[in-house]
Amino acid sequence: MLTLLRDRRAIALLLAASLTILSNSLISPALPGIEARFAEEENAALLARLLVTAPSLMVALLAPFAGAMADRFGRRPQLLIGVALFALAGTAGLYLPSLHLVLLSRLVLGVSVALIMTAQTALVGDFFTGTARSNFMGLQISATNFGGLIFLMLAGWLAAISPVGPFVIYGVALLYLPLMMLSLRGTGRAQTGTAAAGGAVPPGEGEPRWIATLGLVVLLAALCFVCFYLLPTQAPYFLATLGHPEPQAAGLLMGAMTLAGGFSSLLFGHVRLRLGRAGTPALGFLFFAAGFLLFAAAEGFGLVLLGGAAIGAGGGLLMPTFLGVAVEVAPAHRRGLAAGAITTSVFTGQFLSPLVSTPLIAAQGYAGTFTLTGGLLILLAVLALLGLRPRRGADAPLHVVA
Repeated sequence: MLTLLRDRRAIALLLAASLTILSNSLISPALPGIEARFAEEENAALLARLLVTAPSLMVALLAPFAGAMADRFGRRPQLLIGVALFALAGTAGLYLPSLHLVLLSRLVLGVSVALIMTAQTALVGDFFTGTARSNFMGLQISATNFGGLIFLMLAGWLAAISPVGPFVIYGVALLYLPLMMLSLRGTGRAQTGTAAAGGAVPPGEGEPRWIATLGLVVLLAALCFVCFYLLPTQAPYFLATLGHPEPQAAGLLMGAMTLAGGFSSLLFGHVRLRLGRAGTPALGFLFFAAGFLLFAAAEGFGLVLLGGAAIGAGGGLLMPTFLGVAVEVAPAHRRGLAAGAITTSVFTGQFLSPLVSTPLIAAQGYAGTFTLTGGLLILLAVLALLGLRPRRGADAPLHVVA
């Protein structure tokens, strides 16, 4: 872990990953103020709420194409373009005169996130392998969790000053850009055949039947996030049925989940080393299942907090697995495409979650929905254990930093 933190490329890639957590929820504290600011516009209430989800829609639609572009035209230039576009589109809300234009800027922000996420994940696959890659993926998820908490608190403070205050935070991307340009210089061209451009990408033909393995990971990731997003979309209403309608209760639950995820992802490299590629996500899904089953049994806030922490701990093991396996199994010249597929599956799962859970809750109630979700997650644990076993040398403890 300390070796990674001394690698300038690792720092640059961590900074790039930290930007993606800002795309959606950063402006949530400012939504009432934004709606009031543009109250004279038609459908202001709806448009203000769409500001949060608009980037996700663009990422889900464009990530596969962005991944293919990274493979074709180079990962480093795409990452740098994405970061610059992120700053421009993200800060546009400071000065745009209409809510419709702000919504358009949020769609452009989603384009930048698709460019960043696919190129950044592919570069991680280029630079690191084996144990070092696992350690980096865990560190990345931990950094985004803890960084997200800090940025959200800052956004709340800025929103109290001005409804457009949180848009200032997107400008941090411009501060990151020089370090990325210097640290990733001369790297990031996709490998073709056996020759790596710039000598940075190690030869790699991928695993046999890598498309099937990637397809399984895409399925697991999508279903994982359908389940995971039950918390931010349904938790406030569930807590109200337990006698805790206050916003602070939902905030505590989300905080417990985020902190548990941050700490568990720090341990991801060690867990992966002991349990392997298949055992690690299986454990993560079992943590997920335990959390939802605790929700189903909960009659008070204590069990709910414990369940949230269990779900967070599972997420800290699952997200690094999805990203790591995608770039691990794919040939070097297809890592961008693999990263795009995972990115699309994650954001599609987020989008589908309320569409699936809301009618299910209406039919089965919260306890029934959480019980069914726990059962599904146990099945996913078995599927991961059986389907993600490495076909050859996937757990070799190598570290490529040439």
